[in-house]
Amino acid sequence: MAESDNHACQLIFMPAGRRGTVTAGTTLLEAARQLGVGIESLCGGRVTCNKCLVRVETGHFARQAIHSTPDHLSPPQPDEVRLLQKLGQPDARLACQARALGDLLIYVPEESRAHKQVIRKAATERPIPIDPAIRQVYVSVDAAALGQHHGDWGRLQDALRQQWRLDNLTIDLPALRRLQAALRQGEWRVTVTLWQAQEVIDVQPGYAEGRYGLAVDVGSTTLAVYLCDLRTGDILATESAMNPQVTYGEDLMSRIAYANERPQGTQKLHTAVIAALNKLAAAAASAAGLTVEQIQDAVCVGNTTMTHLLLGLPPQELGRAPFALANREGYDVRARELGLRLHPGARLHLLPAEAGHVGADNVAVLLAEAPHQQDDMLLIVDVGTNAEIVLGTRERLYSASSPTGPAFEGAQIEHGMRAAPGAIERVRLDPVTQEPRFRVIGEERWSDEWDLSPEAPLARQPAHLAAGICGSGIIEAVAELVMTGVVLPNGRFNPNCRSPRLLRDGPRSAYILATAAQSASGRPVLITQKDIRNIQLAKAALYAGAKLLMRQAGVTQVDGVRLAGAFGSLLDPRHALALGLIPNCDPARIHAVGNAAGDGARIALLNRAARLEAQQVAAQVIYVETAVDAAFQEEFANAIHIPHATDAFPDLGNLLPATTAVAAERRPRRREAA
Repeated sequence: MAESDNHACQLIFMPAGRRGTVTAGTTLLEAARQLGVGIESLCGGRVTCNKCLVRVETGHFARQAIHSTPDHLSPPQPDEVRLLQKLGQPDARLACQARALGDLLIYVPEESRAHKQVIRKAATERPIPIDPAIRQVYVSVDAAALGQHHGDWGRLQDALRQQWRLDNLTIDLPALRRLQAALRQGEWRVTVTLWQAQEVIDVQPGYAEGRYGLAVDVGSTTLAVYLCDLRTGDILATESAMNPQVTYGEDLMSRIAYANERPQGTQKLHTAVIAALNKLAAAAASAAGLTVEQIQDAVCVGNTTMTHLLLGLPPQELGRAPFALANREGYDVRARELGLRLHPGARLHLLPAEAGHVGADNVAVLLAEAPHQQDDMLLIVDVGTNAEIVLGTRERLYSASSPTGPAFEGAQIEHGMRAAPGAIERVRLDPVTQEPRFRVIGEERWSDEWDLSPEAPLARQPAHLAAGICGSGIIEAVAELVMTGVVLPNGRFNPNCRSPRLLRDGPRSAYILATAAQSASGRPVLITQKDIRNIQLAKAALYAGAKLLMRQAGVTQVDGVRLAGAFGSLLDPRHALALGLIPNCDPARIHAVGNAAGDGARIALLNRAARLEAQQVAAQVIYVETAVDAAFQEEFANAIHIPHATDAFPDLGNLLPATTAVAAERRPRRREAA
């Protein structure tokens, strides 16, 4: 391909998910700047700082409709080759040197990102009874003597039996290797660390204390770990990062396809997540003043695809009916067998799953929110690439998984991006003028408070201009557009709207959310007709899943709604109702509960009885398969409208007095074609 060809190249930068076209011959660094993707570059393209390392992903990516290959880049010049070899990165490229010659999917490693991803998976305060799987006991052991042929392990067993009534124990091989030295160094007094009162995993000379565990939430998009003191339950450190598997596919089916179709696909996905978790564990230990070898236990949750890949299990069967799991029960595995660098004897406990596409993360949410202990009809929604939904009371629980797709995370949106500095995350429209104001991540002020004039003092200028729009931003934007009459309930732009922000071009019509002056790229940030349709499809899948469970339960109303997950925590209940994401409910009884999956993992880490409770609850949940239920398609079709075609517009009380009235006036009396 000739470098002089003056054609357009389609580029996608991951994990930001930013997509756009550039002219052939544009450097990847310049392309990133044009598309609002921050890549570190300190040397100004002099091939000295090595901060702009990127990687080209090879293959046909059906989800993104792009074929990417290193041949679509200009060949590296000698200076670049020398630097990459010196860095031990021969397969990488320098964004300041590589020029786009064709379509490319580019992965920007974390160390090369100028604007780091914002991961919102903070733990919440919850009362948790402390009874972990790890226990430490101090024992005095009979010294070895001539004529006694009892082994040191046998002597330790006798001491544990006599002093602590612990019997039928086994000992892990790394602990056995340390046993004799520890006994003699401690003058036959040692501290023994036990797992589940079944196995000795460590022997330390003399008296020692310190029990630490890791709660792990492996999400499709993000990873989070919580380092806990197993004696007190305190969270000592929290670390999070993007799941590196997003490089191989944004949604679950893409990753399943990658694992099935690529050589060593499963192994690559497994290795990527294990390496990332090792980094997070090391960072958390360092932040707490510990070493990773002091982490003696771990509990992990994730959807079924994530847990299969974590264990290195081929996910092939999860991608086709009847969506069979390799294992539904809770599972214990030695961390070292997975390549996790923790204490040599540490175990990793995986909570059980409910069904093929409702996994351990949803069971963890049940532990945290405990609908099985309540009389109210509670709807719990964990919104992500796949929405996992639970409905029920202490009498009966139903669950389902709805394929919402990645639109709620900024993907499949024209100017969409993940939650990073500069991403529009809050949107409000004036109900009279239909003019927008917005707030971006990293800037506390709303856009109408910005001073963009050249002479403005630095303190009045925004810290970040608008680089794109993330999931919470697109939800609020579409909801506000409908509530103010810019968009009709069928999802089309209102032909009677006279807002100067509305660009009319048939199916390519768009609304200007951020002007060129407010944008980091110097180009307006738009909400397009296609964006609105993608949000309609995503919200319809979520709403239809909830309505399907209500049918199964024989109810027409829910008593309360819990919005779980990082995305759910950012949703304003008013916009969720106005858009039709969830069934109608008193807004005062809709609550964001944070990373409930991570909280459930922490509960199971700190209380071993919770692991048994999780097993019992998972077995009781009635799973409803949306893919084969005819009622789901009916509910989905009704839910395409905004908020939906069958139920009355939700009563938001005095929360949105002006905009609600506008939306109610424009609500069709009969269902219109979408």
